[in-house]
This record gives sequence, structure tokens and C-alpha cells, in this order.
Amino acid sequence: MTDTSSKRLRQADIATRAGVSVSTVSRVLANEPGISDDVRRQILQVASEIGYPIKAAPATSPGALALIASHGVTGGLSVFYEGIVEGLRSEAAKLGMPFDIRLAREAKATPEAVREHLESVNAEGLFLVGIDPADALCKWLEESRTPVILVNGTDPQMRFDGIAPANFHGAYAATRRLLEAGHRRILHLTGSHRHTIRERVRGFEAAIASADGGEGRVIRLPFEGNSSVEAHAATLAALAEDSGFTAAFCMNDFIAVGVLEAVTELGRRVPEDFAIVGFDDLPCAEMANPRLATMRVDRVALGRDATGMMHFRLHHRDTPARHVSHAVFPVAGGSLEARQHP
Repeated sequence: MTDTSSKRLRQADIATRAGVSVSTVSRVLANEPGISDDVRRQILQVASEIGYPIKAAPATSPGALALIASHGVTGGLSVFYEGIVEGLRSEAAKLGMPFDIRLAREAKATPEAVREHLESVNAEGLFLVGIDPADALCKWLEESRTPVILVNGTDPQMRFDGIAPANFHGAYAATRRLLEAGHRRILHLTGSHRHTIRERVRGFEAAIASADGGEGRVIRLPFEGNSSVEAHAATLAALAEDSGFTAAFCMNDFIAVGVLEAVTELGRRVPEDFAIVGFDDLPCAEMANPRLATMRVDRVALGRDATGMMHFRLHHRDTPARHVSHAVFPVAGGSLEARQHP
């Protein structure tokens, strides 16, 4: 029996014991990208157990770390970011890019903390997911020439790459849906200091200005607790002060759920007496009764494209920063129906 036949037999033995195909074993032993870490570890462990000679792995491509904004109240990962994480992970595996994740409070994303995070996983690139870096961190990132991708974020000064939904145009389109359904007095419930959210406010105000007789009121929530609860209370207060508003565009679907509960509590029919459009198309939008009309953000695609941007940045560190904007799409729901202008 030749060495080649023996090699094929041994790879087949590994495949049988690991419960994978021979081609998968071959790819792992050749150090090819695109295999999940769990499968790779399992195959290498089996190979070691049966004494199969394993070549030393070549130098891997530079790795990256994702710091992801934790929820300010629960400290957990926002459901919005779960899809982004999925996209980041899957594309990093395809590219053979070592990838790690840490949750972080934005206020604690100091230069010292970020440097420690990067060093702890030997990462060269940094994804800031839902985190707008403060001035001190921006200065350190520039001075250290750390490759950075702002995910669901933008840098108005164009120092760093960024990728985000089309926040201005998405908010404009969402508000136009309400205007085209005949509503002229519309609330916008929002909050947060983030540039991406300020763009949604700007889109709302531009849409209101585009309609004859349009009137909008921006209600800023404190975000000190549950956003749905805060939106519920703010809607009750706004309509008690002026009952003439007949619609609301909400910064996200959690807020829209609170508005829906408030107007239903007041005895208004949705959508006949009061219409609502959310943003993001989170699971709560589908579970609401009626189903929320909203704007869909493809969060997995954001994560995938962010990883592609990082791969490029790691290999082209001196090219100008770029911002990528993903279109958002209207999702029909029972909280909005078309009607004739009065």
C-alpha cells in the first residue's frame, strides 16, 4: 500500500470518527478557511487521538474583536444586535478571520479598556457595534492606527469606516407612509444621543416638511428603564395634552409597542383612529396585536458586510475611510392602513 493510499485511509478514519465528510477533514488538515471552530477542533482532536501527523498551521490572517453595546438596564445583548453578531461570525468563518466578541458599556469603552480587550485576544482590528467612540478613544484609535469598523454607526468626521441602515431615508419613508395614509399630525417618539438616531429624527422632520399641512412633534424618551413603558407613559401624556394627533412614527419597534398599548388603552382603534409605524422589524413587531407596520433592517447583512469591510481594511490600512448605507424596506402591518386624504 502506498503512502497516498494510507493517507486517504487515515483521513477517512478521521471523518468516520468525527462524523463529517472526508472533504471537510481534508480542508481542516490543509488549514483552509470556512470551517467552524467547533468542527475544526473536533477533527484536530480525533486526528491527534489516532496519531495522524498534523502539519503546523501557517500564520493566520489578522484577527478582529467586536465590542458590542450592552443594554444599559439589563447589561445584556440587545435583540437588535443578535442578527449582526450572526452575520459577523458567519462571514469571519468564511474568510478565515479569527474573531472574538465582548459586551461593553459605551461609557466604559476607554482607550485603556479597549487596548486590554484587543490584547487579550491578540486582535488587530476592532468592530464597535452600536458604540460611538468618545473623543479620547477616537484619538487613541487614530494614533495607534487600529483598523476600526463602526457597525450600526457612522463617523461624521470620516476618520473610521462605518456601516449602518439608511436611517435618514428610512425614517423619511416611514413618515411618508403615514402621510400618504392621510395623517397630518404625527408624533415621533425617539431617544438616544447616537448620530444614527439623530438621522432618523432628521428624516422624520424632512418628511413632515414635505407635506402640506404636516405637523410633527418629537418626543424624546429618557431611556432610564424599559423603553416600551416609557413610550406608553409619554403617549398618554402627549394625547392628554393634545388629542389631535392621529399617528406616530417610532424610533424602533419596542417603542412602537408601548405606543400601541397606550392608544388602545385610550379606546382608539388601530389603525382607524391612530396609526403606528415602527423601525427595525424586530420579533416584537410580528407578535404585536395588530402586527406592527415597520421598516425592515437586514441585520445579518450588516454584519456580513462589516466583516468584509474589516478584511479589506486589515490589508489596505491607508485607504480613505468609507461609509456604507443599507437600504431599509417597508413591512406591512395592521397598525397602518391606506385611506383617502380628508
